Amino acid sequence: MTTASVTPTLAPLTGVSVLVVDDLEQNRKLMHAVLEPRGFVVRSEPSGAAALHALTETDVDVVLLDVLMPEMDGYETCARIKADPRTALLPVVMVTASGTQERLRALEVGADDFITKPFDQAELMARVRSLARVKRLHATVLEQAAALERWNTELESRVEAQVEDLQRLNRLRRFLSPQIAGLILESGDESFLESHRRDITTVFTDLRGFTAFAETAEPEETTSVLREYHAVLGELVFAYEGTLEHFAGDGLMVFFNDPPPCPDAPERAVRMALAMRDRVDELAASWRRRGHDLGFGVGIAQGYATLGRVGFEGRWDYAAIGTVTNVAARLCAAAAARQVLISPRVRAGLDGRFETRSLGPLELRGIARPLEVHEVLGLSDDASTPKEEA
Repeated sequence: MTTASVTPTLAPLTGVSVLVVDDLEQNRKLMHAVLEPRGFVVRSEPSGAAALHALTETDVDVVLLDVLMPEMDGYETCARIKADPRTALLPVVMVTASGTQERLRALEVGADDFITKPFDQAELMARVRSLARVKRLHATVLEQAAALERWNTELESRVEAQVEDLQRLNRLRRFLSPQIAGLILESGDESFLESHRRDITTVFTDLRGFTAFAETAEPEETTSVLREYHAVLGELVFAYEGTLEHFAGDGLMVFFNDPPPCPDAPERAVRMALAMRDRVDELAASWRRRGHDLGFGVGIAQGYATLGRVGFEGRWDYAAIGTVTNVAARLCAAAAARQVLISPRVRAGLDGRFETRSLGPLELRGIARPLEVHEVLGLSDDASTPKEEA
């Protein structure tokens, strides 16, 4: 390599690394003398093989590659650089003679640019700077693409996790209030779905006179009444954080103290029942204007039950099984319109915060012995307002 002229000093492009490949030591020294004062980091190698090895050890921005070298010439070296996926996009400037044929072959093997001998320093600096900027821009694009790919992978993982969470939440919401389902979703603990034994307070409700109403009313009217009724009761079940076991026509079963602990289960159950009674009173007034005479009865009992998931794949429910559910159902059946009947254990858990009266021992269908039954009349004068949860 030779130089024909001396050019003015150009603004340095610091930090750019250049690999000079030339078998002649004086040419390598010349490149060092031209590039290093202008802020380039220069590494030189005496052969194509040495250059390929150097590229496995270090990252450079531009390669200045002489064509005429023994053993492996510049064309083969360039072709190998471009064939390696790690260096395929590394800018290569071929230092060639002035022949058109040599330039054409340099382009055919993948060279990005070429400098003809004897080269002009200004031209050399301009080409190196330009390709170094392209290399760095491309590296930035690759980094951004890799970051985007990582973000997409993370996003896909998050979406999959969110879809799984939504599926779990939808399964849980079929028998749990949104607040409870959300807590279980956050904790990731579904162990409560396995069969277990728990002391619960069970609430049964249904409508007095519904059977006769359903036999005589049009199906559309029956559906309209049930829709209004279920909407009111469902809202209060969720407000009081009860676990909804099932709707069955006009019947509804809710229990407290499972899955989440509820230290005030009897009180909460009774408060919910009274709130339901008040809301159904409003509905009953509108039903009467439409010619339907329907009342509302509630039965509440406390005792141990076996709880857990029942059903089959694709259709699971969360159920409570035990005498306590039967007692609550029988109390509900015995209740007249607007009556809230409770078992002795429920009465004991109220601690005088509610007005009640004893109905004495009652024989309930399917229950072996008479049960002391109490009717809840309402809150006592000094009791606080219902503890509804938003």
